[in-house]
Amino acid sequence: MMNQLDSLQFREVMGRFPTGVAVVCARAHGSAVWGVTVNSFTSVSLDPPLILVCIDRAAASHDKLTTAQTFAISVLAEDQADIAKRFALEPPETRFDDVAWRGASDGSPVLEGAAAWLECETNGVMPGGDHSIVLGRVIASGCSDRGALLFFAGAYG
Repeated sequence: MMNQLDSLQFREVMGRFPTGVAVVCARAHGSAVWGVTVNSFTSVSLDPPLILVCIDRAAASHDKLTTAQTFAISVLAEDQADIAKRFALEPPETRFDDVAWRGASDGSPVLEGAAAWLECETNGVMPGGDHSIVLGRVIASGCSDRGALLFFAGAYG
């Protein structure tokens, strides 16, 4: 287990690796929608097409993502930093206010204007320290010609 100094240093070191920014969304039980900003998202396999998303076990959206049968990922475009902040910091009940989205085939929200999107079926959930690793099988996807939003050293750019 890392001590406080080590975990802060690890976070700073990892912050030097530029990442894309995505919002993971799904429909909760019933008809409510939810979404959360992530940057721990990557491809795993081309055949079959698999991705993974990591989510903090303490996050309010943790149980919703780890129990969802399907979910959608919107890779944010370079001018969508405000959306990244909204889905990271705002109360869950206001995150979709004034945000345009369309429903994927399962009803999961796909954010309009995203650089790319994926619709996934949950293929497994594994523990990963203080996070859970959600493996998704991609069942549909698409992209635009827009550049992606990046996160580097604690800032969007």
